[in-house]
Amino acid sequence: MKSLLLLACALSLAACGGPSGKADQIVSKKATRPSWDAAANPFVVSGWTSGDKASWQEQMTKRAQNQNEYLRTN
Repeated sequence: MKSLLLLACALSLAACGGPSGKADQIVSKKATRPSWDAAANPFVVSGWTSGDKASWQEQMTKRAQNQNEYLRTN
């Protein structure tokens, strides 16, 4: 009886597909290009030019300020 119970537990754990049965997931990739160098497409914000680090930093600052709750409520 115990061996049958152990066999059932082993089979149910094997069916879950634990870490031994799957390949590891890639968590992060190293960027090949800098963040301010992006593709030119219609979805970029106006006033930002791809490849210009200063305009990228300005747009990131504006975006962060728009998310600041203290500035939005006063």
